[in-house]
Amino acid sequence: MTNSLNFTFSDLIAGYITHVAYPDQFDAQGAIGLRTSDGREYEVKITYACYAELVRNLAEPFNVAPDMKDILVEGRFIHAYGIFYPEASGLKFEAKHLVLFGRTKDHLRFEEQDWWIRQIQQLLNFYLEAQFGVQEGEAIDFRNFRTDISAEGEKLDGQQNLDTISRLIYGFATAYMITGDERALEAAVKGTEYMQRHFRSRNSSEGICYWYSQINIRPDGTTRKYIGSQAGGEEGGNAMPCYEQIYALAGPTQTFRLTGNRDVLKDIQDTISFLNRYYKDPTPKGGYYSHIDPVTLSPHADALGINKERKNWNSVGDHAPTYLINLWLATEKQEYADFLEYCFDLICKYFPDYGYSPFMNEKFYDNWSHDLNWGIHQARCVVGHNLKVAWNLTRMQSLRPKDSYKNFAYRIAEIIPAAGCDNQRGGWYDMMERTLKQGEEFYRLVWHDRKAWWQQEQGILAYYIMAGVYNDNPEYLRYAREGSAFYNAWFLDYEAGGVYFNVLANGQPYALGSERDKGSHSMAGYHSFELCFLSAIYTNLLINKEPMDFFFSPEPGAWEDNILRVAPDILPPGSIRLTEVWINGHVHTNFDSEALTVTLPTDLKEMKVRCRITPSGIAFDSDLLSYENGVATLALEGNLDSSSLKYLREEVEKLHNLTDLVLDGTNLQSISTEGLNYLIFTKQAYGELFSITMRNLQPSVKQALVESELIEEFTVV
Repeated sequence: MTNSLNFTFSDLIAGYITHVAYPDQFDAQGAIGLRTSDGREYEVKITYACYAELVRNLAEPFNVAPDMKDILVEGRFIHAYGIFYPEASGLKFEAKHLVLFGRTKDHLRFEEQDWWIRQIQQLLNFYLEAQFGVQEGEAIDFRNFRTDISAEGEKLDGQQNLDTISRLIYGFATAYMITGDERALEAAVKGTEYMQRHFRSRNSSEGICYWYSQINIRPDGTTRKYIGSQAGGEEGGNAMPCYEQIYALAGPTQTFRLTGNRDVLKDIQDTISFLNRYYKDPTPKGGYYSHIDPVTLSPHADALGINKERKNWNSVGDHAPTYLINLWLATEKQEYADFLEYCFDLICKYFPDYGYSPFMNEKFYDNWSHDLNWGIHQARCVVGHNLKVAWNLTRMQSLRPKDSYKNFAYRIAEIIPAAGCDNQRGGWYDMMERTLKQGEEFYRLVWHDRKAWWQQEQGILAYYIMAGVYNDNPEYLRYAREGSAFYNAWFLDYEAGGVYFNVLANGQPYALGSERDKGSHSMAGYHSFELCFLSAIYTNLLINKEPMDFFFSPEPGAWEDNILRVAPDILPPGSIRLTEVWINGHVHTNFDSEALTVTLPTDLKEMKVRCRITPSGIAFDSDLLSYENGVATLALEGNLDSSSLKYLREEVEKLHNLTDLVLDGTNLQSISTEGLNYLIFTKQAYGELFSITMRNLQPSVKQALVESELIEEFTVV
């Protein structure tokens, strides 16, 4: 007997409008065709109960969309949530809720220059308040940090987990780097110092250190430390997992990028020494073991059970995104580039398994034979790990290019959408069976069809960076944008703040058990902050060619040769350049534009460094110097012509209640007719009392004003 689909159900369709009609039909204010990501067609009835909204960022109000006739446009990508009716005449779908992703067909809000920057600011606000109560005036004190916090930000117990505290510190340091919010810097520095005082075990004579897995703070204020992990039960508990020692470096390394603190660097170096001494396989087989015994520090101990002499994705691959790429960015040391190459070469050699499955293998025995029976994992895959490999191989391709890196990334990017992506609704699935069994057409989902926030991150970053670096397959940018649309439409918690751990396949929040929470052994301020940081970098610097500002707070004398390295990520050589630097609010000119380095002054006790990084080929930039009492002062640089006008327009449109505009032309080389027309129209649009002052003009710009006969429209100083 076969099952029949003979009941109504609500669901989501993500797709592109193929046609629009307005039929004379009961309860129909419109009808559209929708084509899904994989090319399937649906007819959608837009009922009169249907409402439409524009996707919104955290802390933004509900954005009601315009009239249906204004938004139903062929080619537009939308999400339509509604009800399926299986009837004799066919399967019908009636929409009740539409989500739009831009104000026009081609506009995407989540690719606006400051979308991800504003999102990370709100994530920062949420975790600062949840952990430390900063809005009530409380100090940032990491003794008050707790791993487990509820969906609303309430603390649930007394646990402090190593990997969770470090990953939250990573989030704080990352937030500072693109917002300049001093609270984020304070939290990153204090958090790193707390880890060093309470979680670190250092052996200076041997040049190693490792980190305790957990600290429990009892109700009476006393503490208990655990060296063996308490996570994973029989499948991981009471061992020292390699991934915990790896993630211990996430926060300190990102903080080190900001400050250059040498004591932090020593801990990073000594932890790498510990990893190499006790986790690394010294035989020709190579790689890193997944667990060691907490007493003997051996990966060969019988007490490890199913973790004895095992290797996996986390122990080999997680070094790169967690700390090693960031450590190389901060230092450009050859040894860290070699370490990255070692790990990626192992991944390319052992992880592909395309004769067996469209998903890579990620669990191994000591000799790299496949472990298809380990615990809950068995012969299954984590979709996000496949995407994570593609993302990080593409980063590595810009440092030490190899055909093996590019080919494996391409293979993942081309095969996985049909197997691990939800092409009906958008987003990426969680754990899946790696093979089809007899009679099956869909790869089976192991526990559920929910979608985890962190796996969406891997998909978004993988396809954005591949689109930006290779620029040879428009499908990559499409997958990136479809994934970003799903994440921004359904994962943001507008009521309580933060992002949801899981959503159902249709995007609705899953709010049961530990997956309801915003803090757990699995979730802290890491993946959501990292997504904001790198999405901003990839969309601005690689895809849309928009400049970005980055912030650092170097300790005097900390950096070797007083050189601060400010590259935001490993990007293709020559794709970006450092165009402007300010130290303590003053212009600083001692920097190398191509090398992305700043030579720091030696006579300052405190330094706040702001760096503007610009995609190569951009000929214009504008910077907001001040905005007080309705008067905005902008510094213009380069050539203001029709192609660069959007950058000035975007800067002006961000300003609310603007009454006067002052334009500093010290570095403005030329202005076109379109640029002049824009300034005149802006003056006209803002009303009779609005004025534009232009100061420090180059002769060529002043001559352009004279020849246009518009010079009397401005106050020229």
